[in-house]
Amino acid sequence: MPRQITYLNGEFVPHEKAFVHVDDRGFTFADGIYDFILVHKGCLINEEAHLDRIDYSLGEMQIEWPLSRDDLKTTLREMVRRNELVEGFVYMQFTRGVAPRDHPFPPKDTKPTAVITARHMPFATWEQAAKGVGVLTLPDERWKRCDIKSLAILPNILAREKAVRAGAAEAWMFDEDGFITEGPACNAWIITKDGTVVTRHLDRAILSGVTRRKLRAVLQSQGITLEERKFSVEEAKNAAEAYLTNSPYLVKPVTKIDDTVIGTGQAGPVTLKILKAYRAALEEQCDTRSNQ
Repeated sequence: MPRQITYLNGEFVPHEKAFVHVDDRGFTFADGIYDFILVHKGCLINEEAHLDRIDYSLGEMQIEWPLSRDDLKTTLREMVRRNELVEGFVYMQFTRGVAPRDHPFPPKDTKPTAVITARHMPFATWEQAAKGVGVLTLPDERWKRCDIKSLAILPNILAREKAVRAGAAEAWMFDEDGFITEGPACNAWIITKDGTVVTRHLDRAILSGVTRRKLRAVLQSQGITLEERKFSVEEAKNAAEAYLTNSPYLVKPVTKIDDTVIGTGQAGPVTLKILKAYRAALEEQCDTRSNQ
């Protein structure tokens, strides 16, 4: 495996030599944002949608782009090349920069910090992707701006750890009214007995997942009805099928919620149809880019 290379503030350096200052506000305040792009066959999957989300999160946090959008695209391709990345992901973290620890924003001439890393990770086989997982429902204890992909995700980490300790793959969090919001690192979906796909509408309680966004076109192409609305834990447990989405999981069947088996306890036909169509869309995206 090639030596791991990291991008740090305009330079490509060996990963083990990439350091940020102790006064970086990402370290002292989690004052920054992050994003994650899947790489498949050397292709940056859904790149533009991820960059759109970065632009939104930086804007909401009032952080300047540390490099232009076009320069970031060039840098991402260079990261793929230098790390000989065929299957895996690139991780981006942008903070407000280095300044003495104080709550107000630092002076406007403070330079944002930009860090990009790469990691090799096998692309899931069909058998791995289609295997169902369990989720644990937990109260949503996060802040009220989950639409921003902020570094401040301690409640997400604690929820995911509780789920793992309980033998589940993920958590699905619910609000004070008992409605599912999302998982610590995924969007939540159910399929009703009449075959309608349901996921929560976009608001400040959930992150606008890139896979979630891309699935709208996939569902339409497959003739599957989508409803964007709230659904309760009880409705989820009574659903015909369920699944979760994010960049590494793609479309992951959920076959158990807490102690309740969903459907037959195996990945359902509608979920598998969606998974197959989405994987095909990714392959087409990679083939198109490789021919450009």
